[in-house]
Amino acid sequence: MKVDGKPMRTIWVEADGTVGIIDQTKLPHRFETRKLQSLADAAHAIKSMQVRGAPLIGAAAAYGVALALREDASDANLEHACVALAATRPTAINLKWALDEMAAAVRNRPRAERVAAAYTRAAEICEEDVGINQGIGRHGLGLIEAVAIRKRPGEPVNVLTHCNAGWLATVDGGTALAPVYAAHDKGIAMHVFVDETRPRNQGAALTAWELLHHGVPHTVIADNAGGHLMQHGQVDLCIVGADRVTAQGDVANKIGTYLKALAAQDNGVPFYIGLPSPTIDFALGDGLAEIPIEERGADEVTHITGATTDDQIVTVRLTPKESRAANYGFDVTPARLVTALITERGVIEANRTALAAAFPERAARRPAVASR
Repeated sequence: MKVDGKPMRTIWVEADGTVGIIDQTKLPHRFETRKLQSLADAAHAIKSMQVRGAPLIGAAAAYGVALALREDASDANLEHACVALAATRPTAINLKWALDEMAAAVRNRPRAERVAAAYTRAAEICEEDVGINQGIGRHGLGLIEAVAIRKRPGEPVNVLTHCNAGWLATVDGGTALAPVYAAHDKGIAMHVFVDETRPRNQGAALTAWELLHHGVPHTVIADNAGGHLMQHGQVDLCIVGADRVTAQGDVANKIGTYLKALAAQDNGVPFYIGLPSPTIDFALGDGLAEIPIEERGADEVTHITGATTDDQIVTVRLTPKESRAANYGFDVTPARLVTALITERGVIEANRTALAAAFPERAARRPAVASR
């Protein structure tokens, strides 16, 4: 994707072996990059959400292993790195998947080969992500084209999205927004309703920022406005991302996704999930019972950071000092509320049979789980 006309990815390797990232905690008011030089840097970047989004978390963790092995290529340090990185964000399954891939790529190699092997596998994970997202874009494009042909000339297709599942959440291309970018680039009139996504405002801060830079028309809305828009026929389809999808199609995504799915079902609006296959966790069946839900610090609810009229970045309190706050990072949308899953291998139903048929090689590596 592009930033001020310059092609860019969210993560890259510098000539000295350090890893560059876009610091997403500074967006949309500042565009800054950071250099990760160690395992501790990588773990901090993931935990603090300098990098975020399930696919990008996986990529950053992969490079975190490589950075750790630069310091010490022993088995003990490999294990330490994987444990430390796995603890940073418990909900996104891509993190565990990437760490398993990295461990498999280096564990049985001589120490002298491990660093090079780690960088190679991390780079492959990044390229695989880009290819997967391109596939999601191609398959999701057909859904948008089907809506567009029913529109009057020049009338846009209206998509509602939640949180950020664009290119900032991946290495490049995006998941839920990949079909939107594909349609826009093909010349289809598009408009995106962007949920602000409290409490961290990934929609207002990140999705709006990247749509703006790519030239996609959009409107930022309060999280509670989506149902109203659907009631009045202003949303043609919803497309959101996922941090984990179970074997039977239950979806963990940013808190508030479940409410959008309920509103979509009540108003006959298709509700799609754009997801890469590493997001599927074939070891889990019942998402409500089995997916761990991350609880983050209360300050993300009680405080907010923004820019003043003179462009100063400040953080202010929103709540009484004495009020307690809870901060659940994700919720689970049952498969019954999902119209379909947009994957790199096609648009498939959100159920065990369809998922296993689309990704048999991954389903076969996971233990069997009971259906609800």
